[in-house]
Amino acid sequence: MELLFQQLLNGLSLGSVYAIFAIGFGLIFANMGILNVAQGSYATWGVIPTYLLSRAGVPLWIALPAGLAGAALIGLLAEWLAFKPLRDRNAGMLGSIIIAVGIWIILLALGEIVLGPNPSAMPSGAFPSVPLDVLGLKIPPIFLLNWVALAVVAVGLTLFLSRTRFGASIRSVGFKADSAAIVGVDTRVVLSVTAMIAAAIAGLSGILYSFTANNVSFTVGEGLMLKGFAAVVIGGFGNVKGAVVAGVAIGVIEALTQQYLSSTFRDAITFGLMLLFLVVRPQGIFGELKASRA
Repeated sequence: MELLFQQLLNGLSLGSVYAIFAIGFGLIFANMGILNVAQGSYATWGVIPTYLLSRAGVPLWIALPAGLAGAALIGLLAEWLAFKPLRDRNAGMLGSIIIAVGIWIILLALGEIVLGPNPSAMPSGAFPSVPLDVLGLKIPPIFLLNWVALAVVAVGLTLFLSRTRFGASIRSVGFKADSAAIVGVDTRVVLSVTAMIAAAIAGLSGILYSFTANNVSFTVGEGLMLKGFAAVVIGGFGNVKGAVVAGVAIGVIEALTQQYLSSTFRDAITFGLMLLFLVVRPQGIFGELKASRA
């Protein structure tokens, strides 16, 4: 029984990281109409500054915000140099997917140049590693950070979108960009800020995953992209609550599958669930927020 509870904790921690990534991925789709498969690369480029600064002895309270800023900058550049020109030419969803794949490949290659082909570990001492012992269960400090980060991102983004004027502008642009522009919303600023927020959220998930798995690699974002996409599909595109529930559930299922079945089936079960939802309930658990670019 103790092993079961330990695996549940492991799954809740890993699932929190998946959920954070899914929130950013869903934000891009719901409010910009982009199925941005490059989000995984943004996660990797959030890890890179944090890792390099931590290895140089910079404290985490500086290195982590630097990683978020790095990911946000990548997201902003991608918006300005790629996605905005496509929108101006009415390239549509297919065009955005093709350009996102191109961005993903470029950032992946650059990440390999910076980090090298082989995985590394986060510098020792960059974050506390001694686990807490609670009723015989081991709770590493990174688990606590993952849970707190998920709560802050989910609640903070929900309140930002629903209670602030700029959040209302983001929602209005996501619903109908032309109408928002008519009433005075600067769609260029709104879309740029949205891209930065989503990229920073992806960067945060990458950083947390690297500390959780003690793994720094140019492919870190690839796994997050796949699991985050599954969480968005299962939970409902653009639905923060759905991303949280589905992301955490995927993490728990993975942990239990690896412990009691085999790690071979871990991904198969996750994507089997995703396919099941696409067939039975394509709008996801909590429905689908559709984006319109007209």
